Amino acid sequence: MALTDVAIEKIKAMILDGRLKPGDKLPREADLAEQLGISRSPLREAVSVLSMLRILDVRRGDGTYVTSLTPNLLLETMSFIIDFHQDSSILDLFEVRRALEPMAAEKAALLMSADDVAELLALTEAVDADSPVGEVVANDLEFHHRIATAAGNPVLCSFADSVAGRTQQARIWRGVTQEDSFEQTQREHRAIALAIGDHQPSVAAALSLSHVAGIENWIRRNLGPGTMTA
Repeated sequence: MALTDVAIEKIKAMILDGRLKPGDKLPREADLAEQLGISRSPLREAVSVLSMLRILDVRRGDGTYVTSLTPNLLLETMSFIIDFHQDSSILDLFEVRRALEPMAAEKAALLMSADDVAELLALTEAVDADSPVGEVVANDLEFHHRIATAAGNPVLCSFADSVAGRTQQARIWRGVTQEDSFEQTQREHRAIALAIGDHQPSVAAALSLSHVAGIENWIRRNLGPGTMTA
């Protein structure tokens, strides 16, 4: 194993076993290198890598600290990776949505409050067939975001939001070209919201899966794999 990888693993072990906690300041470079039994050069490289991964925060003139390690912070790296791969097929992103969103709907059906369900249902009525397609797509994204938030898992929510946001171009295209796309989406959104409100997790998950798979299949039929990127 490269010395930099050894240094990364040793720092990671210190965080995992509690020797370093969120917000803690790392020892001076020379002291930490001696403590870990490695030279300063690979240690410096390891700190740089862990800083890019949002695990460490290097503050010039002050030292290096463990970040808050919150899921949202750590997942910034994953969002960057998704952004970097903008040439990926839109169908790849919908495949991920098809895995994530039914899970979110299932959990939301167990956890979402009656007030939040009422707001979710109201959201489905906030736009109509005459609304600009941009507003309709924004409403669509907000609908799925609220479900992901209600699932109570910030990691799931961050992943779902990151993937959903990258499918916006395809949603706009569908809204412009598919004659009954608004009515179909509104009908499916309302059915999902009602299942969540009735605390039927299996039904909510099935309806969400059908919803995302239906859009994916439309894109597959009309654009073909590789025709459109995110």
